[in-house]
Amino acid sequence: MIEIMVLSDSVGETAESVIDACTAQFNIDEESLTLTRIPYIKSTDQLNVLYDIEDVQNTIIVYTFVVPEIKSHVVRIADELGIVAIDLMNPLLDVLSTKLGQSPKKKPGLVHRLDEEYFKKIDAIEFAVKYDDGRDVTGLDKADIVLIGISRTSKTPLSQYLAHKSYKVMNVPLVPEVDPPEELFNIDPNKCIALKIDSVKLNEIRKERLKQLGLDDHVSYARSERIEEELEHFHCVVERLQCEVIDVSHRAIEETANLIIKIIRKKRGAHENTRG
Repeated sequence: MIEIMVLSDSVGETAESVIDACTAQFNIDEESLTLTRIPYIKSTDQLNVLYDIEDVQNTIIVYTFVVPEIKSHVVRIADELGIVAIDLMNPLLDVLSTKLGQSPKKKPGLVHRLDEEYFKKIDAIEFAVKYDDGRDVTGLDKADIVLIGISRTSKTPLSQYLAHKSYKVMNVPLVPEVDPPEELFNIDPNKCIALKIDSVKLNEIRKERLKQLGLDDHVSYARSERIEEELEHFHCVVERLQCEVIDVSHRAIEETANLIIKIIRKKRGAHENTRG
């Protein structure tokens, strides 16, 4: 029986992935090899567990430490006990350091934190798709940001852009003939952003959109009277919500998104200070 002990100052997934790739090259049954992972080693005292190893001849230590002191301690104990110890990270770190002319950060868990950010972003993107156009009101409580506005105020592209910044965004379209969901008025108004647009600009955008679709640009959707009716409905909803309003008439998606992030962060900070 061979035992591989994975020692790490973080989760230990990096070492385990390499071990899995290596052992896959051999015909090994479950009874001939075991793997023990000891994660989050932050001090040399935690390495005393190595002295409890009974079969040193059939034990392999695999470690991924970036803190020099802990790495040195592992090497010393392994030499003392006669156990094979394999360093998975530092040889490459040394080469990269020389080639790049930089010293490594020596901060444990950076890869794991990057993974967490990646999956957080994916969750936000999936959220934006699922709760696009207010199809499911259950998203209102879960959202970090709720965008409201009439048609062609960039709600969907803004939701996707903000999702790539890891914000869970739901957007709710406002139409005079349809009352907004009552749940909208029960959420924290600090996470709600209303998207305002100039009527003349909106008229141009809607006419251009209809042309792209091969439709007559004189239909109700693009008429000034209809737009004014929708804007009046928009202002009534905003007055009831008492939420922040952003004029998107002459702003690019990126500019509007950055302004939304700035507003949300400021309101969150004020909220935290109030709680404190």
